[in-house]
Amino acid sequence: MQVSMRFAVFAAALAAYPLTALAGSCPKDQELKTPRQIENAPDVGVERPILHEVDLTGWRNMGNFKLRMRRLTVAKDGIIPTHDHDDRPSIVLVQTGEIIEHSAFCAVPILHKAGDSTPEFGKGHKHWWENKSGAPVVLISTDVVHFDTEKNDPMHEMP
Repeated sequence: MQVSMRFAVFAAALAAYPLTALAGSCPKDQELKTPRQIENAPDVGVERPILHEVDLTGWRNMGNFKLRMRRLTVAKDGIIPTHDHDDRPSIVLVQTGEIIEHSAFCAVPILHKAGDSTPEFGKGHKHWWENKSGAPVVLISTDVVHFDTEKNDPMHEMP
């Protein structure tokens, strides 16, 4: 019961987040209906400590999943490597700084600034991020992952 209450509180907080904060998005005239090939960017200068985890096992028949929140600190000139969200829903909030996203569904780079948030999920949702701001950038990443992620999946390190 305590886990469900924690999840409900977290979900309510996310729902209350203002939609106007989605400012860092692909310009409408640059959105792609079919994902494009994007480069395979390396992992450079990213710290990813886990802040909180909520065990979702058995909740609404989800199986062995957990809700995870991490703080990603991307160093100056750091890169969050190319990764996908075909099967890993996530929401990212830019807490400090600004960072550029290279998305398979956008023909141009997307600039995200402090206060912007972006949902990440769906078939073909592949991207990478780079920090060209001259200072560290802090992101808060929340996602739903399988409990075996750390053991069996190199993506557990991804944002």
